[in-house]
Amino acid sequence: MQDGISKHLGQSYPPVFITMIRYWAFAGFSVLLASRLRGGLRATAKTNAPWLQVTRGALLAIEIVMAITCFAIIGLARTQAIFAATPLIATLLSIIVLGERAGLIRWLAVLLGFAGVLVVIRPSGDFFEPVVLLAVLTSLMFAVYIVLTRLVSRVDPPMTSFFYTGVAGCVTISLIGPFFWTNLPPGDWAWMLLLCLTSVSSHYFLIKAYDILDASAVQPLTYLSIVNASIMGTLLFDETITSTTFAGAVIIVSAGLMSIWSERRSSQQE
Repeated sequence: MQDGISKHLGQSYPPVFITMIRYWAFAGFSVLLASRLRGGLRATAKTNAPWLQVTRGALLAIEIVMAITCFAIIGLARTQAIFAATPLIATLLSIIVLGERAGLIRWLAVLLGFAGVLVVIRPSGDFFEPVVLLAVLTSLMFAVYIVLTRLVSRVDPPMTSFFYTGVAGCVTISLIGPFFWTNLPPGDWAWMLLLCLTSVSSHYFLIKAYDILDASAVQPLTYLSIVNASIMGTLLFDETITSTTFAGAVIIVSAGLMSIWSERRSSQQE
């Protein structure tokens, strides 16, 4: 729903403006949530890596602007098919940056996932559209955000990271968002309100999901976003899902599930 509303609004209004309004709601929610925790706002805001927290918060805000742009000009289904490779890119970056170990199966999964991305973007022939590279760059940016989040988790608790995700992102986007301010009719303000509600609730539900379940149990469910985006894109936005997009999405999801299975098996053996 969040991505569909973002596409709807992003076709008519600047993505920077949409992201700013969304972040105002997100930051308010993160501050409210932090104030209700033990120790209050001051304890939650205390960080051992301030620059790293601010960097990842700002990076996510910029990534969201680019994601909304992708939804508007590339389409929900095709964009989400490329975004599905993000965990695989994060795996590769974690090996390089964080020194994490990976077995043969996870390496094969990464290579298979990249092959799936090539199928989706079709980098040769008359059907290649350079604009799809924007989705690849956005996926890379979110993978960097994931790796930075893993890195900062070594010194800060999860709620501190969540707090800076909202506040640092809000400050960053609010520095440029007002220059893109657009007057909306009441009907589109209703859509904007719904976007804020879906943004806040999705973040909260994700926190609860990771609190209740292991990450390896939650991650496979995220691939449902491709199915949801495909249904929404075809029914509401008249998008056409090509055979190459479908085939590439299947390859990427299969690679992601292979990587998750390999990671779970390794953790069980340890």
